[in-house]
Amino acid sequence: MEHRGVDTAEQAAGMLAGAGMPRMPARVMMALVGSPDSGYSAAELADRLGVSAAAVSGAVRYLQSLRMIQRLSRPGDRIARYDLMDDGWHSIVMANAPMYAKLAEAMEAIAADNGDAPLSVARALRVADFMRFLAERMPQLVVEWERSHSD
Repeated sequence: MEHRGVDTAEQAAGMLAGAGMPRMPARVMMALVGSPDSGYSAAELADRLGVSAAAVSGAVRYLQSLRMIQRLSRPGDRIARYDLMDDGWHSIVMANAPMYAKLAEAMEAIAADNGDAPLSVARALRVADFMRFLAERMPQLVVEWERSHSD
């Protein structure tokens, strides 16, 4: 099977890995961005990525747990196929919004415990403000995006 966009997908996977996503799930996810309309089977993903089926299996489980990919079912087809969820990216953003608020609380607690270091306190409070901003704005941005792309 010919796989298109492999180099670009690998570069994008490298960016995701650099941002903290485990490397194999990032590679599988980026391969699925350019998958055929029928999705990829685990064997096809392994072939495309040049890795073992076990490596793909672990990555698929991880991505399914994040609700980034889905298993496609076809009547009479015994081979599992995978593709990206249509709303996978923005569901991740929405799921992370509460984390930003909790990080803001943690930063404020750090600042409160570090009163004898005014520069550290100021830095922690600035990060707390930024985290609160993200907690408020990220869900709003997703809603704005959905409105601008509804047909």
